[in-house]
Amino acid sequence: MKPVKVGLLGLGTVGGGVIRVLKRNGDEISRRAGRAIQVTHAATLDFERAQELPLVGVKLTADASQVVDDPETQIIVELMGGLEPARTLVLQAIANGKPVVTANKALVANHGNEIFRAAQKSGVMVAFEAAVAGGIPVIKTLREGLAGNRIEWLAGIINGTGNFILTEMREKGRDFDEVLREAQRLGYAEADPTYDVEGIDAAHKLTILAAIAFGIPLQFDKVYTEGISKITPEDIGYAEQLGYRIKHLGIARNTGKAIELRVHPTLIPERRLLANVNGVMNAVLIKGDAVGPTLYYGAGAGSEPTASAVVADLVDVVRAMTSDPENRVPHLAFQPDALSDLPIAPMEDVETAYYLRLTAEDRPGVLADVTRIFGDLQISIEAILQKEPLHEERHVPIIFLTHRIQERSMNAAIQRIQYLPSIRGPVTRIRLETLG
Repeated sequence: MKPVKVGLLGLGTVGGGVIRVLKRNGDEISRRAGRAIQVTHAATLDFERAQELPLVGVKLTADASQVVDDPETQIIVELMGGLEPARTLVLQAIANGKPVVTANKALVANHGNEIFRAAQKSGVMVAFEAAVAGGIPVIKTLREGLAGNRIEWLAGIINGTGNFILTEMREKGRDFDEVLREAQRLGYAEADPTYDVEGIDAAHKLTILAAIAFGIPLQFDKVYTEGISKITPEDIGYAEQLGYRIKHLGIARNTGKAIELRVHPTLIPERRLLANVNGVMNAVLIKGDAVGPTLYYGAGAGSEPTASAVVADLVDVVRAMTSDPENRVPHLAFQPDALSDLPIAPMEDVETAYYLRLTAEDRPGVLADVTRIFGDLQISIEAILQKEPLHEERHVPIIFLTHRIQERSMNAAIQRIQYLPSIRGPVTRIRLETLG
């Protein structure tokens, strides 16, 4: 059979990886797909960088629309990133009857519902394995491998930059700003690191995972998102003393009445496998009712790890090109007319345990004032850690671990504690999950 001709939009880090993987493993890939896969057209704005890639026989252009509209291209691979012009080009490819492979998590999280409706109408596939967790095949796992399960919850370290920063802070006692500069120097963090350190990137990915896990529409705007920029080495040290580690997690849970969608720093027991995922690595823990908990670990970013997922999608698309569209795996795992209308739970309804750190005057009665507030709001304390006074000012850090309680009750408690005359500064709150 003739090779399948691919048009590539973007020849950056991932696009270059796709070119190299297809060239190096071409024979193996064609054996799996049943046909050779060749990139014949590519769009890029950096022709100088493109010359470093093995692009023999590839037509280059600065106009991505030319690649999408060229009658020779049979599959479009979108690796440009961002929302526009990526959205317009993907919809244009679908309108032309061409399957699409994308690694663009922001595009899928924000516009996936529209894109998948268009794809269903046109009878073409949109594959997006590389949009979440780089080379870890977690989307395929949820869509196919765990199809016999009711997914109860999932929790993941799905941003390598944030995980690198927290790992360095824990292992070397460095503060956030110092480690962030190091991450930028090493290329792990962008010049503007907001998406990584404030949890937006992880929220994009969690949106996608939750839609597939629970059969709900993509709802990025309803994800509760909190970053790691306020985490201190002291909090990391206190957590360790109590047997926990702080990780920046994306958590999705089906409570039966609503879906929790949240990204925030989280204490987890140090014995958990997820607590020992360090550096820039990613991991996703999924709890199914039949299989129990399963963990998926690997490189969450990078040229060839992400290209691995893109090429796997290409193989799937090529295999499916001759099959009946009605018999393909649905984009969000569930049939489009069978998506659930379960609401997304507001954060104040979420129930979890908490780590609280407050700075208090070192005098009798202060601890009793705080515990009285907890008692009034029916918040049960699991552990208390009181440290030595800070400097000569006679203020002491006090750390509380609580049992599970609704967020609204904890909000009320923190507000009342911060009004106590003996409390100095804001109360630090980090949520705690046992992941049991």
